[in-house]
Amino acid sequence: MNIILTNPRGFCAGVKRAISIVENALKIYKKTIYIRHELVHNQYVINELRKKGVIFVEKISQIPDHSVVIFSAHGVSKKVVQEAIKKQLIILNATCPLVEKVHVEVSKSSNKGIETILIGHKGHPEVEGTMGQYNNKNGKIYLVESVKDVNNLSVKNHQKLNFVTQTTLSITNTKNIITALKNKFPKISGPIKEDICYATINRQIAVRKLSQVTDIIFVIGSRNSSNSNRLMELGKETGTYTKLIESFLDIKEKWLKNKNYIGITAGASAPEILVTEVIQHLQKLGANKPIEMIGIKEKKIFKMPKKLLNIKTILHDTDEKNE
Repeated sequence: MNIILTNPRGFCAGVKRAISIVENALKIYKKTIYIRHELVHNQYVINELRKKGVIFVEKISQIPDHSVVIFSAHGVSKKVVQEAIKKQLIILNATCPLVEKVHVEVSKSSNKGIETILIGHKGHPEVEGTMGQYNNKNGKIYLVESVKDVNNLSVKNHQKLNFVTQTTLSITNTKNIITALKNKFPKISGPIKEDICYATINRQIAVRKLSQVTDIIFVIGSRNSSNSNRLMELGKETGTYTKLIESFLDIKEKWLKNKNYIGITAGASAPEILVTEVIQHLQKLGANKPIEMIGIKEKKIFKMPKKLLNIKTILHDTDEKNE
């Protein structure tokens, strides 16, 4: 058996930033750190943070007043922000900057009374946070998941209409939905470039290439990870036997029967340690040393929030005064 690794794979800049924010907060604050929802959708990452004392909650009401709260990389609604302010929480925002960009667009549309259509998956925290940026009572934000949803959609004003997308969608499906929107609403406006993030696009391109040279693809990622699920779906669409696994423990030996080339990729919130463990497990079963595919090099880095850096400086100055 031969192992082929995709490039790029695993952590994106937004996930790296979110984890760094939590790690810095743990060093700076001498109190419990609360995170609203899972920081990123990966069980390994969540379990590691729990070991460090981080507490995950779904509602701001579960957090004691004056505590430290970190908003997840998926973003939150304006209502959630107001709830946190009301409880006088110290707010650290780990929302991915590319999600924030979509939030800004929706807020602008809301302020101008332009109705907005969001292409995304119902129930996903990123979608809930994005829809929660629209608060103009004279307008509305609509969610569509498919071309069928577009065909069934009715809006108040065809003349003032905008669309945005969730950042972790299928490239192909999203283009089809955007085409349907433009056909139905000729005056609709939207981003010059779709809101699907660079990491999602790059990983999907890599999986498409991987499918051409492998008999089976393992997508390492959690079940609730949107971008990991899209990679799994893409692998299956190409006709390649594809499995979404959380770790090497999910691998069944029967899947490997008569498989000569095994492809491995990882979702944007999956750490490289999980990839390493899968490789080691496959090598124990007789696989050769992995081969790395040439792919798009990702150089994007997102800066830490100024607020966190400022707090760090303030606390350092305070410690010196107290010595």
